[in-house]
Amino acid sequence: MSGDVVAAPAEAVLRVEGLYKSFGETPVLTGIDLEIDQHQVVVAIGASGSGKSTLLKTINLLERVDDGRIFLKGEDISDPRIDVDRTRARIGVVFQQFNLFPHLSVLDNVTLASRKVHGIAKDEAEASAMQWLERIGLGAKVKDFPDRLSGGQQQRVAIIRAIVTNPELLLLDEITSALDPLLVGEVLDLVAELKAAGSTILMTTHEMQFARTVADQVIFLHNGVLLEQGPPEQVFDHPREAATQQYLARVHTG
Repeated sequence: MSGDVVAAPAEAVLRVEGLYKSFGETPVLTGIDLEIDQHQVVVAIGASGSGKSTLLKTINLLERVDDGRIFLKGEDISDPRIDVDRTRARIGVVFQQFNLFPHLSVLDNVTLASRKVHGIAKDEAEASAMQWLERIGLGAKVKDFPDRLSGGQQQRVAIIRAIVTNPELLLLDEITSALDPLLVGEVLDLVAELKAAGSTILMTTHEMQFARTVADQVIFLHNGVLLEQGPPEQVFDHPREAATQQYLARVHTG
C-alpha cells in the first residue's frame, strides 16, 4: 500500500443546488443545479426570457432565491444572514450596459472599488489598474471620461474594473449585446485573455461561435430549466434535447 497522501478534491468555486426563483406567480428559475470549478469558463445560452440573467443576479445576490442554495467556495451565500456587501466584493460583475460613472475618469472608474471596498492604497490600486489598461491598449485614455470612449472601449474598461480586484468569480451578462457588431471582437478577445489567465467565469451570450471557442462547459436554459449541459462540441454539434436543437437552428440561421 502506497504511503502517498491523496489530496482532497478542490472545492468548487460555485455550486448551485435546487435553485428556484419566481416573480409573483411566474416561475423564472426551476430547480437549477450547477457547479463551476476553479479556472473554468461556463457559458449559458438560451432565448431571451429563459432565466439566464436572473441566474446571474441571484448568484450576485441582486435577487433573493425562493428555494435552493448557492455556495461560493463552500460558503452558503444564499443564507439570509450573509454579509451581502462582503460577498459581492468577492464577485466581479459586468452587465449589458457599461455602467461606468460618467463623472469619473477611466482610471478613477477602475480603481474605485479597489480603494473604497477593498481598502487598497491609491498608489497600489492605480499601478494595478494601469497595468491592465496598458495591456488592453487604453493606457493613453486613463484621464478621459467615459463619453470620450467608444462602446467597445467602455465595455473593456468595465471588465477591467470588475477583474482588477482579483474576484473569485466573474459574472458576464450579455456583455456584447449593446455594442456595434464591429466592436464585439475586441471585447470577446479580452474575455479569451482572462480565460487564458485562469479566471473563473460564468457568462451569458448570444455569440455562439465565441461560446464554442472559450467555454469549458455550455449550459442551455429553457423556460427557467437547465435543460442541457456539456462540453461545447456536444451541446453545439450533438444536442440531445429538442428545444436545444430548435434554439440552435434559429440562432445559426437567424
